[in-house]
Amino acid sequence: MIRTVESEQHVSAPVLAAYSYCEAVTGQQARNFAYGIRLLPTSKRRAMSALYAFSRRVDDIGDGTLAPDVKATRLEETRALLARVRAGAVEEDDTDPVAVALSHSAAYFPVPLGGLDELIDGVLMDVSGETYETWDDLKVYCRCVAGAIGRLSLGVFGTEPGARGAERAPEYADTLGLALQLTNILRDVREDAEGGRTYLPADDLAKFGCSAGFDGPTPPEGSDFAGLVHFEVRRARALFAEGYRLLPMLDRRSGACVAAMAGIYRRLLDRIEREPEAVLRGRVSLPGREKAYVAVRGLSGLDARHVSRRTVRRRV
Repeated sequence: MIRTVESEQHVSAPVLAAYSYCEAVTGQQARNFAYGIRLLPTSKRRAMSALYAFSRRVDDIGDGTLAPDVKATRLEETRALLARVRAGAVEEDDTDPVAVALSHSAAYFPVPLGGLDELIDGVLMDVSGETYETWDDLKVYCRCVAGAIGRLSLGVFGTEPGARGAERAPEYADTLGLALQLTNILRDVREDAEGGRTYLPADDLAKFGCSAGFDGPTPPEGSDFAGLVHFEVRRARALFAEGYRLLPMLDRRSGACVAAMAGIYRRLLDRIEREPEAVLRGRVSLPGREKAYVAVRGLSGLDARHVSRRTVRRRV
């Protein structure tokens, strides 16, 4: 069983300021993530914002315009900062608010900070221009940049006392991260191609005649682009189905947070499935009112109860 600190801690003024900075970063830049963490109690919301702000810094280095060798140096400097956090060597009056907030969170929640090392490893794969021949190859990358975030988040959420199968919670959190990342890859296929990146496995691209890539608003001539998208959607749905088994293991508000974030991505997946070529014309997104509806649905516990009933039927 993974436990977290449920009572509200006393937080000093410098640490509160650091958390405020991280929450501002999250609110400005995390379109989907922010909808979920609003449902958390204050201490968990702050900790999740600290994790997001650090992760955002790593991603921004990878996505920026610096030369690859400079990016690699910056990422290793960020890893050194993470080592300071892990060693408890960041003081409350440190000038880096993200480091201050992350250090405070790590002191109160059993956050596996090694997951942030994995994130850095994954972004270094981006910097080196790595491509992926098979789904098994791509899974390694997805586990670094998304599965690790799922496991980090679980350190903040914790599991309910006595939750059946809680020893598998990190596995389910990791799998849910893979589902979200594969959805991201499908949504951003054109944008990534314009940036010189290809994430979908070369085997899958070849199978559907898409090896030429996606450099325009229409699929490669003679390809079965819809077939490729539907194939990857089925893979993502299977990952969601497995990862959703985490929900009954969480307390109500943590489960609502996860259900809201995952629910938004599942609806994105629905839209992509209905109109595959839309991802070649621009970014597919959900309107704010639909995201809010998904958040309310998560808070109601509908998704968690549905997963619980399905799990019980399987055992019977």
